[in-house]
Amino acid sequence: TVWLTQPLMAELFQTTQQNISQHIRNVFEEGELTPEATHKKFLSVRREGKRDVRRALDFYNLDMIISVGYRVKSLIATRFRIWATHQLKEYIIKGFVMDDERLKNPPVKDSAVPDYFDELLARIRDIRASERRMYLRVKEIFAIAVDYEPSWPETTKFFSVIQNKLHFSATGMTAGELIQSHANHLLPNMGLTSWKVGEVRKTDVTTAKNYLNEEEIDELNRIVVMWLDFAEDQAKRRKQVFMKDWEQKLDEFLRFNERKVFPNAGEVSKQDAEGHAKAEYERFEIRRRAYKESIGEAEIIKQLEEAVKESKQQGESRGASDKERKQR
Repeated sequence: TVWLTQPLMAELFQTTQQNISQHIRNVFEEGELTPEATHKKFLSVRREGKRDVRRALDFYNLDMIISVGYRVKSLIATRFRIWATHQLKEYIIKGFVMDDERLKNPPVKDSAVPDYFDELLARIRDIRASERRMYLRVKEIFAIAVDYEPSWPETTKFFSVIQNKLHFSATGMTAGELIQSHANHLLPNMGLTSWKVGEVRKTDVTTAKNYLNEEEIDELNRIVVMWLDFAEDQAKRRKQVFMKDWEQKLDEFLRFNERKVFPNAGEVSKQDAEGHAKAEYERFEIRRRAYKESIGEAEIIKQLEEAVKESKQQGESRGASDKERKQR
């Protein structure tokens, strides 16, 4: 991150230090940011006359710099707000913002500037391999098959076969087997390693990928992304293919990349796996609710004890005051 002193912020936004100081006070008073999270003292050596003087200076991080930039009235600050608003607007509309030039031109060796390119690639892989995103992309690719018909039950079943083959190549289990073997109401978070937001919900427990560890997720993401690239290339070449050809092509692709190939849809059906996961979730939810209630009861008891203690102290204080008045 970036850390600046008040004088440096004043220079950045072309305003006075007093103005910067006032804005920082307002940011703290309004609760927008906290001093603990945004302010640090760093030892700095400065030349004053003929002496090198060491002083602890107040520095503020990037969060504070941005907040101040949205408050200062100056030409530079206005330009900053125009730029920042453009980035925010693009994020709201598209769901992402990218600095193309920085990504195309990585920092040189031994540079203090961090390079987040690998993180970007990993996140893109994870997005492309997400169950919903993959389903939509595969649907588009399979649409060129001569015998493709989206309304047919066979089409949905076929996607399940493809998904199971990809899961098996990464973990040695199909999606149904993963859910069946990992969903357990006695385990923390029911055995899930990832879920959407907050607490584990019923909709989270029927997604096989949510039970994978970090290494398995990375392996699955790489396989899915490689295969999607291969399938997209096949689709763009407009060769006449049938649905069964896609399954055969996937097996050939996995063998070429020295991955495990599973010959069928697996021993556990999607319906059985989802039924098991939902039943386990009901048991898990009962245990979670009971735990929350016990925590709530303990908190209520604690509050009552503190109230009784406070009341007793107030009573003793009033008694002492009455006794003192009588003595007078």
